Amino acid sequence: MAIVAVFDVPGMTQAQYDESADRVTGGRGAVTSAADWPVPGLISHTSAPTPNGWLVVDVWESEEAFRQFGEIIIPILRELGAPDVQPKIYPVHAVVTR
Repeated sequence: MAIVAVFDVPGMTQAQYDESADRVTGGRGAVTSAADWPVPGLISHTSAPTPNGWLVVDVWESEEAFRQFGEIIIPILRELGAPDVQPKIYPVHAVVTR
């Protein structure tokens, strides 16, 4: 079952997000497609600044795929000094893409 993972990270900066994306892609720069992810299963990824930090909303094919990605991204975020925030996970009812 597909899930949506919502990270609302007060105190996270765009520079921290950009550096984490560069590390996720193995140093190839910004994440531009689901193929850039180090594990399969990503359906969509959106990030945006908030008044007090950074927001990331991902849709994954399964919670297991998301957890595999978590094993990669959590150490990266810790190395970058990003605040430790637990994502909110919800079952997906509908996904619309182009």
